[in-house]
Amino acid sequence: MKNRRLNRFIRNPKRALFTLALPIIIIMLVQTLYNIVDTAFVGRLGAEAIAALTFAFPIFFIMLALNAGAAGGTNSRIARFIGEKKIRAAENAAMHGFAISICLAVLMFIAGMLLMKPLFILLGAEGATLSLAIDYFTIVIAGVFFLSPAFIMNNIFIAQGDTKTPMKIEITGLLLNMALDYILIFIFHWGVKGAATATFASFVAYSALGFYFIRTKSMIKLSWKSFTPSRNIAKEIVSVGFPASLMMVLMAVYFSFVNWFMAHFSVGHVAAAGIAARLQSVAGMPIVALALSLLTLSGMFYGAKRYDLVKFIIFYVIKVSMIFIILGSAVFFIFPHIFLRLFTSDPYVLQLGAAFLRVNIIILPFLALATLINRAMQGLGTGSGRNR
Repeated sequence: MKNRRLNRFIRNPKRALFTLALPIIIIMLVQTLYNIVDTAFVGRLGAEAIAALTFAFPIFFIMLALNAGAAGGTNSRIARFIGEKKIRAAENAAMHGFAISICLAVLMFIAGMLLMKPLFILLGAEGATLSLAIDYFTIVIAGVFFLSPAFIMNNIFIAQGDTKTPMKIEITGLLLNMALDYILIFIFHWGVKGAATATFASFVAYSALGFYFIRTKSMIKLSWKSFTPSRNIAKEIVSVGFPASLMMVLMAVYFSFVNWFMAHFSVGHVAAAGIAARLQSVAGMPIVALALSLLTLSGMFYGAKRYDLVKFIIFYVIKVSMIFIILGSAVFFIFPHIFLRLFTSDPYVLQLGAAFLRVNIIILPFLALATLINRAMQGLGTGSGRNR
């Protein structure tokens, strides 16, 4: 049973790619639906509310970047151990990733609480928008203690070729988030705090479901009995995950600069930039799924010493991804207003958002290529000096 999935992937790598990617795409679709509903709910509270979430987004994105890096490094090490058929070693790597996630959560919480207000002011938030951004992020940052372990647990499943279980976890959490958004914003009238509380609750749900499925469905278990401290494994997880984190952090810095620049014009400019960024992420959705699948498959094939399949799957994913991204970008470039109206009916914000979206969408193929190459290198364990 333990090697059946690996053998199946080796026999048919193309089918393996889409078997892994399809559940992740479903997760992305549900996340997209959530983002549309969440932003639409908050958008009914006014442009200042949307702007507040837009200011909070880059800092939250840095949190996601650090977690994604740790999770990607853990995924890579587990996948290669599975390819080598070393299940006990894979469990030890999973525990190292889990321990790193807890350390990250503590550091991010302390940094977030201390730097939140100065950063929002630096980015250009002021008055009611600043107050709303602080209200939102103060609640969300507490959820990092649940979000960080959830990232690791999802990638433990992905590393062993199971993307259906993370799909179930994500969909459950997102549906809970959407339901609580409506209840807390419109029935209890908590406003932006209601949106933040709903997000916090979804983080708790992700973590709880992750622990449950790790115990009941995972080939790789989380147990301190499997944990043997290894400086080499910890160093490899961090060094392999760091490039992906750095890339996402740089994107967050870019979003922060855009917000700071737009704040000099008007709240409407900030809101328009935020909506355009969300739609840009929708266009890149298939790439995220294919990149995560590539990480797992390249790691497994490398661990199994099937270097021919490593080369094949990397070039095949790049080709498929470019087709997806070019077609998706074309739709958003030609019909931006159709999608922008899902978030706002303000004519001024619609006009600005269309301009933002058309410019941002042009760079997506280049970002997609960089993401795919980065994930492939992660799967091979590069960045750690040598594989152990």
